[in-house]
Amino acid sequence: MRSPLLFLLSLAALFASSVIAEDVKPLKVLMVCGGCCHDYENQKLILSEGISARANVEFTIVHEESRVKDDRTHQVSIYKQPGWAKGYDVVLHNECFGAVTDVAFVEGIAKPHFEGVPAVMLHCSTHSYRAAKTDEWRKCLGQTSMSHEKNRDLKVRNVAEEHPIMKGFPEEWLNPKDELYKNEKLWENFKPLATAYGEDTKKDHHVIWTNQYGAGRVFGTTLGHNNSTMQDPVYLDLVTRGLLWACGKLDENGKPLPGYEAKK
Repeated sequence: MRSPLLFLLSLAALFASSVIAEDVKPLKVLMVCGGCCHDYENQKLILSEGISARANVEFTIVHEESRVKDDRTHQVSIYKQPGWAKGYDVVLHNECFGAVTDVAFVEGIAKPHFEGVPAVMLHCSTHSYRAAKTDEWRKCLGQTSMSHEKNRDLKVRNVAEEHPIMKGFPEEWLNPKDELYKNEKLWENFKPLATAYGEDTKKDHHVIWTNQYGAGRVFGTTLGHNNSTMQDPVYLDLVTRGLLWACGKLDENGKPLPGYEAKK
């Protein structure tokens, strides 16, 4: 039988935890999206609504398209503002502007992450800014990738089942009709979480990972070409855990820390 003192201490701890959870402010998430080849008009809603249903977050969305359809040289205007990431707890990148060559502009995107602002990198963000003659964006991502294999079904294999981000992710997940990005270089702080086999290259490629870029934590996945992938609960659960992990708000069991669960 539990002693009265232990019972009171348990009640006090439960009450304190409840008060802390009530006082937690939402994570402020900046989502930057737009560019060629993807349905960003719907993806921004799929992601913001899906993640908000799973975690205590508040989104600011910057969606920009170039004036000329599929022009990949567009420079998103928010990145030109001094201190563009100030006031946000994390930046979710879901953009596709691979032909930007302005080195100072690209390094200005990476800089806040190096200084400590967490990042979530989705799909074509891995191919964005790849024409620029600087490695800072690639170091921020954790990998260099310049091309992808044809759109097809991918068998995604969990290679880090004990990592909090991968808790709850299947041992193998069939992801229909997606693009396999080729890993050309893995930077020193890249940590693989899942792979898929390349039919063209005849080898595995890393499709989910974490990275440490300076003081900033980075979660990335090259998966997510189609809306159907992003709408899948497996994908939304994964990205939510990755975002919370990048912000230091995910426990060792893959659950949000108290207060960072979705608000009812």
